Amino acid sequence: MRGVSHAFRINGAPLPVLDGIDLAIEPGAFVALLGPSGCGKSTLLRLAAGLEPADAGRLDLDGVPITGPDPSRLLVFQDPTLYPWRSVSRNVSLGLEARGMLRNNRHRVAEAIARVGLSAFADAYPHQLSGGMAQRTALARALVNDPRLLLLDEPLGKLDALTRLTLQGELVRLWQETGLTAILVTHDVEEALVLAERVIVLSDRPARIRADIANDAPYPRHRDDPELIRRRREILEILGHES
Repeated sequence: MRGVSHAFRINGAPLPVLDGIDLAIEPGAFVALLGPSGCGKSTLLRLAAGLEPADAGRLDLDGVPITGPDPSRLLVFQDPTLYPWRSVSRNVSLGLEARGMLRNNRHRVAEAIARVGLSAFADAYPHQLSGGMAQRTALARALVNDPRLLLLDEPLGKLDALTRLTLQGELVRLWQETGLTAILVTHDVEEALVLAERVIVLSDRPARIRADIANDAPYPRHRDDPELIRRRREILEILGHES
């Protein structure tokens, strides 16, 4: 991302959201974006996904400009957005089906479902799933396309605390197994530190990068680790909160 700026149009007037974002992410990295609510974190993911163009600056993937959506860059939202009339298996297969690739790649659907631990529920429907299982299905739907860049927009934000802890560990496992690059938007400082190798702290809108914090603690990480607690305090101070 080079000089990326963007604004919304409200009643014809621009509302700046991003202001000159410069950010380079190495292949295979896990990066978390933190910042105040409404500062533009999700907008940055949408631009990286190619769902809309930036007003200024450019976004490249391996030197190639991002000009539109592509299966190599997939966005997972806070809501699983599953089709209620399709089973887990048929929800997961949507991407391959839309690209005309399902006939010769049905094995990838089963593999993606197994990877998120839902093989026993492949024929279940969304109303039969818990919130955590629905979000696992959404992850499998992304993974079946073998993306190089996985964009995660608070995917665990609406889950109960215990399910959230479980899926945090699952996200790390999936990232390590697949070798993909992951960018996570979260409001949870602790979640960012448990999951990511690097934490980018954004300012209030229009967002600028306030801090770029390396987080090289080994996995699995423990919330009572003194270094994690120190970094959490550091980030909260940057965000203007008492620790």
